[in-house]
Amino acid sequence: MIVAFPAGGPTDATARLIAQKLSVALSQPVIVDNRPGASGAIGTTALIKSAPDGYTVSMFGMPALVAPIVYRNNAYDVRKDFTCVASVYDLPLVFMINPAVLPGVGTLKDFIAAAKAQPVNYSTAGSGSIGHLAMEQLKDMGGFPMQHVGYKGSAPAITDLLGGQIAAMFVDLVAAMPHIRSGRLKALALGSADARAFLPDVPSIAQQGFADFNVSSWSGLIVPNATPPAVLARLDQGLRRILAEQDTRTRLQNIGALSAYQPPEVMKRRMAGEFERWSKVASEKDISI
Repeated sequence: MIVAFPAGGPTDATARLIAQKLSVALSQPVIVDNRPGASGAIGTTALIKSAPDGYTVSMFGMPALVAPIVYRNNAYDVRKDFTCVASVYDLPLVFMINPAVLPGVGTLKDFIAAAKAQPVNYSTAGSGSIGHLAMEQLKDMGGFPMQHVGYKGSAPAITDLLGGQIAAMFVDLVAAMPHIRSGRLKALALGSADARAFLPDVPSIAQQGFADFNVSSWSGLIVPNATPPAVLARLDQGLRRILAEQDTRTRLQNIGALSAYQPPEVMKRRMAGEFERWSKVASEKDISI
């Protein structure tokens, strides 16, 4: 199982759980192979070039979907260069602030008013990341200014947010939760209503006046094109079964993710819709790397 992201991150953590479960479901050892780089493009390209025999799969994450949109020289097309097996999990996103930098800001409405009065900066895990694209879309919807500061990963971005050099950030809950729980950072809004399973007292962005706004990071299993239908069916059945198990659902939630099985045709439609949505945002904002 190729994981196109570093060991220890959310995609890696969930992939290792799913690999362990699939090993039992398929009676076949499943070994995780981390191939990070270029927002998932290196690992995804390796999957595309693999033999379509069912012995190489990949846990495809949202950064790898966005990469072809923002990287000028990307080598693959998410709409046709691989085959979807099934979606696996949703990774909720949260918009949070450093309350020491923005005292008295308790809601998204408060934040927008503060940003209009005096423009503030926000950090993301990198230029062209889903956090970057989502915040640019929210800025347009809310009509407020913000300055983007892109980092090489969520860890250094959060470090500067904690240090007060940055005012706000839109990031996944896996990275955010320890600092929200400690009280050092304050969650103002969730990217999707599903995220309230983790922070029930925090309303979503849609619930705070932006009804059409809904965003989360998510991941699913992919294989090379021309993989035999029987292999696809066996993988799909295995995923469907293990994602329905309470143990799997609980362990995913402990990581900060939500079990979200969808069959291949639904995953493919979702991927196409996400690609179209974020391509439009990147084009309008001239976001490219």
